[in-house]
Order: sequence, then C-alpha cells, then structure tokens
Amino acid sequence: MRAAGVSEFGGPEALRIVQVPPEPLGPGEVRLQVHAATVNPTDTYARAGAYADRDPVKRPPWVPGMDVAGIVTELGDGVGHLGVGDLAMGIVVPTGAHGGYREDLVLPGDSVVPAPQGADAVAASTLPMNALTARLALDQLGLTPGQVLAVTGAAGAFGGYVVQLAKADGLTVVADAAESDEQLVRDLGADVVVRRGDEVADRIRERFPDGVDGLADGSVQDALVLPAVRDGGAVATVRGYRGDGQRGLRVLPTLVRRVARDRRALDRLRQQAEDGVLSLRVARTFPAEQAAEAHRLLEGGGVRGRLVLTF
Repeated sequence: MRAAGVSEFGGPEALRIVQVPPEPLGPGEVRLQVHAATVNPTDTYARAGAYADRDPVKRPPWVPGMDVAGIVTELGDGVGHLGVGDLAMGIVVPTGAHGGYREDLVLPGDSVVPAPQGADAVAASTLPMNALTARLALDQLGLTPGQVLAVTGAAGAFGGYVVQLAKADGLTVVADAAESDEQLVRDLGADVVVRRGDEVADRIRERFPDGVDGLADGSVQDALVLPAVRDGGAVATVRGYRGDGQRGLRVLPTLVRRVARDRRALDRLRQQAEDGVLSLRVARTFPAEQAAEAHRLLEGGGVRGRLVLTF
C-alpha cells in the first residue's frame, strides 16, 4: 500500500512515497480506501519528529495525517452505521505507519461517519479533526448563550470552526484577523473583529473592558492572550499550554485524541456541515506524491482553508 511518510524525521523534503503493509481489520473497525487526507500543522510537527518520544512505534516509516475521507471497502463485525461503498470521513490518531497519508486505512468504527451529503472526499476530509477540536474546546469552556467568546487565529481551520460553532451555540464572538482576512472572519459569523497580533488582548479589552468570558487560542499566543479574559474566565489552548496560575483563570489544553471515538459528536458535525452551519474550506489539492510541497506551503503561512492530499 502506498503512503506518504518519513523514514527519517526532518524537513518537508523528508516526506516521500513509502510502501506499507495493509492493516488487519478487527471487530468494530472500518477499512477505507482513502481518497483525500488533509494537511494540518500538527502533521508538520509529526514529520519533524516532535512526537517521536511518545510514539510507541520506533521503526520507520512514520505516516502523518489526522483526518481522511474515502470509500468504505470493508466492515468489521458490529459496525452498523456504514455500508460498503459509502463515502465516509474519519479522524485518525497516528502512530507509526498508521496515519492519514495512506491509500488504505483501518479505523475504529466510532471514528468514522458518512461524509456530509453534497460534499466530495476532498471537502469532507477537512472536517473531522479541526471541527472535533473546536467542539471540544467549546465544551470545555462551558459558556452559555449570551456570554462573550474571543477567538484568535479565527481565519484558520480550528479558529474558523470555533467561530461558526460558537455562533450556533448562541455566543457573542469577538475574533482576530489580519486586514486581508477581516471579511472572511465576518462572513464566518464574528460579531466583532479586531486586528490580530501581539497586542490582540489589548484590542479585545478596548471593546470589552471587563474582559471576555472565554477565549479559544487558535493562534497559539499562550500568555499573550490571557489578559483579554476576565478574572475567573476560561481559555482553551491547542498546544498544551496550561497558563500562569493567575487571576483564577481556567486554562484548558484541548487534546482531540480524547474525542477521537466520539461518533455522536462527529456525526453532529456532519449534520451541521449539511445544514450550512459549518463551512468546508479547501485551499488547494496535491497528489500524495507532492506531500512535501504541501508541507512547505503550509509552513510558509498564510494558507486559508485546508491543503489536501489526494490518492
């Protein structure tokens, strides 16, 4: 089976097509013929070896990729929500050669749901990981309708989904954006848009002098954004940052692996995509053989929407 992976960790050039054995199918599992795999920032860290110490697999190749879409080709015993031939999407918890950048992949049945109606594999692949992360961040923050949420990195995939889901939850959303992204962020549903940058907390406080109730830090600014939040408020982070212990802030690392088998949550996101609550944003596609170029482009910054590898 073909996969895009690394035999040695390194820069984008380390990614190449490798051969991997088929994975066995067990009870409760689903085999997908992968047609599309989304490229996310976490994949670039995996390629560079940032997660190698915690990966129990110590032999190459290592295959990145956390969300996929493709055709169901085989079902394990007990899987009743999918059928062979269905177009489906799933979230992947990578380890060793088990990652999204491969043409044949076995996943737990609870990590896979039908693709949104009307979406092709490329569009569907952009939903699972980032939308589940956004949903988890909001659930951890625990805000109620009418409260104020700030979102940094609002033009990105995670941030954009947070904005859209927060509006669906009845929250007031203040989001950051570069001037070139302001209309995009407003179109996603932000009520207030402030300029992004190191002073974003001050800009949020100018609009909400008492501080916001919660903040989702998609731009990974960590300590810089804490002053935007009122005493006793909450902050969801995406790279493990746990705060400074001041002002009674609840700082909540958001680890999507915790909900990788939450089929109910993933299926709700599918429905929200069908209903137009969530936007499936594709920036560009690359054949899997050009995975290195996709990583270079993503690391160069400024990508709006997802880069997707196709098989």
